[in-house]
Amino acid sequence: MSYTVLGFILYLVIVFIVGFITYRNNKSHNDFFIGGRQLNPWVVAFSERASGESAWLLLGLPGAAVAAGFMESWTAMGCVLGIIFYWFVIAKRLRIESEKFNAITLPNFFAERFGEQGKFIRVLATLIIIFFFTFYLAAQFNGAGKVLFVTFDIPHVWGIIIGVIVIVFYTMMGGFLAVAWTDLVQGIIMIGALVILPIYGFIEIAERGVSFSGAINAEGSNFNSFVDNKTGWAAAAIIISGLSWGFGYMGQPHLLTRFMSIKSADKIKTSRTIAIAWAIPAFAGAMLIGLIGLALHGSGYYVDVEEIMPHLATTLLPTWLAGIFISGAIAAMMSTADSQLLIITSSVIEDFYHKTLGKDVTEKRLLYLSRIITIVVGAIGFIIAITSENLIYELVSYAWAGLGSSFGPALLLILFWKKITSQGVIAGMLTGSLSTIIWSNIDALENIVSVRFVSFVLAISAIYIVSKITYKD
Repeated sequence: MSYTVLGFILYLVIVFIVGFITYRNNKSHNDFFIGGRQLNPWVVAFSERASGESAWLLLGLPGAAVAAGFMESWTAMGCVLGIIFYWFVIAKRLRIESEKFNAITLPNFFAERFGEQGKFIRVLATLIIIFFFTFYLAAQFNGAGKVLFVTFDIPHVWGIIIGVIVIVFYTMMGGFLAVAWTDLVQGIIMIGALVILPIYGFIEIAERGVSFSGAINAEGSNFNSFVDNKTGWAAAAIIISGLSWGFGYMGQPHLLTRFMSIKSADKIKTSRTIAIAWAIPAFAGAMLIGLIGLALHGSGYYVDVEEIMPHLATTLLPTWLAGIFISGAIAAMMSTADSQLLIITSSVIEDFYHKTLGKDVTEKRLLYLSRIITIVVGAIGFIIAITSENLIYELVSYAWAGLGSSFGPALLLILFWKKITSQGVIAGMLTGSLSTIIWSNIDALENIVSVRFVSFVLAISAIYIVSKITYKD
């Protein structure tokens, strides 16, 4: 048995053990969905980062860098700025306000903020989460298939099946506690892969005598250009498109839940420092992995550019280290997929079944139903993953834009503007969702400016205008 296989099996064993241990700590659906608001700042920080940066960071972004070169730097920069912004501006205030309303999900927080007027908000938010998260979840399962194929030559569909079984099992068993504690392990492995793999890559470049700058500046390519050699509005649109990834962080329910789960709002500062210290080298490393792959092999070498990270890991690293970091790629998918599974389940059980339908059942029954829904949602995500032909980058971009514009503007204004109304929130959520769906499916519009930017701006404008019209002193 190779060290790569051994490292991967060891990682899976650890994940299963965490699932079994945390199973006994779930006494209520509150524990299952938010860990009883008792998590320490280190776990919260690593869990937020590992959940936030999925297969997209280890596979999608390096693949985009192989295909586009330095132009993808705007994407990395936009993400880092978004992370810094929402940790400084949203995290602490959301922790305080969500506890005030005893809300354990984002839809429930929105609804409770407006009392009787918030019922429709809860239903609409639940539907939006289910719709966009199924695509997001499918992207993670797809990533599992790609990594297992490159590493172990496991057929793509079987790789997806393995990923689905593992993720659904430990999420169903341990709920939020299992997700958060496995995220801590996954976050450590991910940052290790993103920092150490580029170092080995540069060593390989030096040993081969390859000119890194020469490869990037190859004649006839635009890899060295930050704007794809465009000028005027076309160049501006590229910059806006990359930076607009930062808007999405403010509306991702699976990340915002982390802020609600920390033991005390005063601990946010510690978590914030850890999260930002993780994010900066992680995004730089993801970009470098793509550029190193470009320098070593050229853009035409890869049948699927999103397989660059596992390819470099298996060819450049010692086998034992490759095993660990391949686990890191799987960890990136699992850490996001488990969170998304949990958010969809919480929306169905807590926001719709428990709150909207008013089903007053025992905690044991709610916990049981939560686990059943987790299995069902995992099955749906699997079906989308095996039938979709889109790249991970495209699937995540679509879901990221939809969730970010549907919830981000509403959350910002709920936390910082007293004159916001329930009608304004509904208008913003509908505008964000519909503009994402429409804009993403019209290539001519997407080429003008990013859907992530347009949908966010339209949503926040809709909230402001409708709230101004409907606000009563």
